[in-house]
Amino acid sequence: MGGGIAAHLANLGIKVFLAGISLEEASLGIERIKRSSPPALYDQKSTQFITPTFIEEADAFVPVVDWVCEAILEKFDAKVSLYQRIEHLLAPTTMISTNTSGLEITRLSAGMSSEFRSKFMGVHFFNPPRYLKLVELIPGHDTATEQIQRMSWLLENQLGKRVIVAKDTPGFIANRFGMWSMYNAIHTAEKLGMTIEEVDAISGPFIGRPKSASFRLCDVVGIDIMDDIAKNLLDRCPQDPFIGSLESPISLQFLIEKGWLGSKTGQGYYRKEAKGLLALDLTTNAYRDLREPRFNTHLELATLPLGQRVREAIEKKDEAGTFLRVHLLNALRYADYLRSEVSHNFQDFDRVMKWGFGWKFGPFEMIDEIGADFVGITGGLFYRPDEMRSFEGPWIARKYEPEYRTIQDYPILESLETVNLRELGDGVSAICITTKMGVINPQVISDVEKLLIMGLNRFVFTSEGKAFSAGYDLNAFQAAIDVGDYAIVDSQLLALQQLGEMLENRHAVAAVFDYCLGAGLELALSCGKIVALAESKIGLPETRVGLLPGGRGCTLMRLHNQSSAKSLVDAALLLTQGQITNSAVEAKNTGFLRSTDQVEFHPDRLIELAKKSVLNSEPAKRPDYEVMEGPLNGMIDRGLASLKQSGDLTDYDCSIGDKIKAIFAKSTGYDDSLSRERTDFVDLCRNNFTQTRIRYMLETGKPFKN
Repeated sequence: MGGGIAAHLANLGIKVFLAGISLEEASLGIERIKRSSPPALYDQKSTQFITPTFIEEADAFVPVVDWVCEAILEKFDAKVSLYQRIEHLLAPTTMISTNTSGLEITRLSAGMSSEFRSKFMGVHFFNPPRYLKLVELIPGHDTATEQIQRMSWLLENQLGKRVIVAKDTPGFIANRFGMWSMYNAIHTAEKLGMTIEEVDAISGPFIGRPKSASFRLCDVVGIDIMDDIAKNLLDRCPQDPFIGSLESPISLQFLIEKGWLGSKTGQGYYRKEAKGLLALDLTTNAYRDLREPRFNTHLELATLPLGQRVREAIEKKDEAGTFLRVHLLNALRYADYLRSEVSHNFQDFDRVMKWGFGWKFGPFEMIDEIGADFVGITGGLFYRPDEMRSFEGPWIARKYEPEYRTIQDYPILESLETVNLRELGDGVSAICITTKMGVINPQVISDVEKLLIMGLNRFVFTSEGKAFSAGYDLNAFQAAIDVGDYAIVDSQLLALQQLGEMLENRHAVAAVFDYCLGAGLELALSCGKIVALAESKIGLPETRVGLLPGGRGCTLMRLHNQSSAKSLVDAALLLTQGQITNSAVEAKNTGFLRSTDQVEFHPDRLIELAKKSVLNSEPAKRPDYEVMEGPLNGMIDRGLASLKQSGDLTDYDCSIGDKIKAIFAKSTGYDDSLSRERTDFVDLCRNNFTQTRIRYMLETGKPFKN
C-alpha cells in the first residue's frame, strides 16, 4: 500500500519520500511499483518524483515534508514505535496519518503528545490507490477539526479522491461491514453446499456489484489480508451480536494453510492456468474445471430493474433465492444494526460501499429498492429526492455538491433517437450519445448533425453510457459488406468526416471517459478541446479489425504530429499496431491527445470541468497541412519491417501499414488525405482478411490476427 500511495502521488507530480526499513528495501519498492499489475503509474517517468530513503534517515526528510503518511504493517506496536521515533521531527504544520484498515486512531495515538494527537488521523486508501476513489478519513478523539478539513481539501482537490469521514471504530465503515459481507458470503456458500461459481453468478452484477462478485473479490483482496482484518475485528468487537460471521470459514482456513492467498500467489478460490480458470471445490478442496450454475435466475431476471430483479430472485425457491435470503437479507439487517456506530449518516454508509466496493446501490439504497418490510427492518424509506432520513428520524437535506454532478443530473432539452441534448447552465448545453458504450453509427451522426444545424454552438460533447465511445458500430459496415454495396461504406465515412468538420466550427469540448476509441476519438479530436479522465483508454485500433482510421483519424494524426519526421513515423506505427493507451496521460505522451487537451484526475468532476472549459473555448484550429521533407517513406518502411521481425505485426498488418504510410507521406494536402482514407478503407473492406477480422470481432468481441 505504501508503494501504491507513493505512485499515486507521483502520478500527480507530487514529490514523495518512500521510506523503508533500509534503502535497499525502498529501492526495491520503487521497482515493484514499476512492474505492478495493474500499472500503478500513468507513465514510468513519474518515478522521478519518488526518492527512496529509510527510517534511520528520518531526521533528513521528516522535518521538510507537509504530510507523513504511515503505511507500514498492520501491527499496533510497530506503528506506535514509529510514531515515537519521528514525533519530535514533525514540523508544526506537518500532518501525520496512518493508512490502517481498522485499528482505532485514538488508541494508536493515546501515548503521544497533545500536539501529535491534534494532527493525527486515519487516511484509509483503498487498494490499488490509483484506481479506487474512496478514502475513509478518520479523526481520533483529539484530532483538530481544521486538520481534518485541511486533509479533506488535499484529498479531494489535489489527489482526485472522494472522502467519507468515518467514526473511530474498529474497521471503520468499509472493513467492518464490507469484510463481514465477504465472510458471510463464504459461510453461506459452505452452509448451503453451493459452488463458488454459483455464488459469483448471483452476487455480482446481478445484484448490482462488480464482476468480482464474492469469491473472485476474496482473491483480489488477498486471503491473508482478509484473515488479519477479521481477527482484529473479532478481538475488538466482542459485543457485536453479528460478529460470529467473521470466524474463519473452513475453505479460507485451508487456503491459508496451503499459502494459496489469492491473485498475488496465483491461486486462491480460483487458479489461473494456461487453459483458463479452475475453481476450488468447497467439498473436496481440489481445483476443477468451472461449472455452470444449477439455476438460471441470473439470466431469467437480468433485464429487470435492479431492485425488482433482486426482490423477485429472493422470492424464488431455487439455490439463488436461498442464498440471497440467507446472505443478502442478513447483510442488509447488519447494515441497519451498524449504521450509527460506524457512520454519521445513511448516505456516508452507502457511499463507502459504492465507492470502495463498487456496489451500484449502497445497503440502505437497496433496502429502499426492495422494501424495508420485505427485508425485515423498521423505518420505511431512507431517501427522498434531495433528502435523507437522519439516524434520529427526521428528514434532512442531502449534501449539495454541484461540482460532482453527473451528466444525468442535468435536465433534457431535447431527446432524439440516439442523442440527448441537456442544459448545463450559463449558456452551455451538452450533446450526449445514448447508445450502448457510446457506439457511433449512422443514426448518431444524423442526430448530432440535426442539433448542430439547429444552431447549437457552445456545448460539451459526451456520452451517457458506461464509456465515451467504443468506436463505430462494425455491424453497419458488415451489413454493407454482406450485400457488396461498398458505396454505403464510403457514404458512412463521408458523413463521419463531415460531422467532424462541423464540430470544428463550434465552441465544443469533448468530455471523455472510460473508452475513447476509433470514431469516438475522431469526433473528440474535432472539438476545440478534449477533457479526458486520467483512466480513459484512448486509441485508434481500427487495424485490429483489418481497417484504418477513416473518419479523419489518419488525417488528424498526420496534422497533429507533423512537427518532425520522427513524430510522423511514430504516429504511423502507432496506428498500424492499433494501439490503445492505458491512460489519458499515456495518450498525451504518444500523440493521440493534443498538447492543448487536458487530463482530469478526479473521476467525478469531468462534466463540471468540461463545462468551465467550454466557457473559455474556441473552435478547433486545424493545423495547415505541411509536406514533410526527407525520406518519410523509408523511415516508416523500416519501422514496419522491425515490428514484423519482432512478431508484433503480420504481413496483413504491414499491408494496412503501407496504406497508412501512403496517407502520411504521399497526400498532397488535407482534402487528398481525406479522400485516401475513404478509398483505402473501402478497399480494405473488400479484402477477405479484413472480413474475417470483422466477423471474428463481432462474434467474440476479441481481435483476430491473420
